[in-house]
Amino acid sequence: MNLNVDDQMLYRVGNENLVRVTPNAATKIDELKQRENQGDFLRIRITGGGCNGLSYKMKFVEDGKEGDILVSSAGVQVLVDSKTTLYLRGTTLDYSDKLVAGGFKFSNPNAKASCSCGESFNL
Repeated sequence: MNLNVDDQMLYRVGNENLVRVTPNAATKIDELKQRENQGDFLRIRITGGGCNGLSYKMKFVEDGKEGDILVSSAGVQVLVDSKTTLYLRGTTLDYSDKLVAGGFKFSNPNAKASCSCGESFNL
């Protein structure tokens, strides 16, 4: 789904300075989006939890919420809530299909420490 002008009033439009999706991640996201058929937007949020205190959560959604920031990167439409932007700025989302240490990886320049799985961090 692509947003039209009326839809964008719910969202603020951001750019890749907030979050950048690599081509490898975009390919995998598109594959998962087709298989799961849960929505056209990828919501990324940060919640308390994980081995380092904060963890990344991703899910497909049909629509965003008022105040969300919409970032289009590598053809992926990413929605981020305003609280998550405080922790996410400058992050790159990548994907590797390696047998060991494969999967989605977040590279967050704001993180002081992160776990080896790349799914949690602290500031």
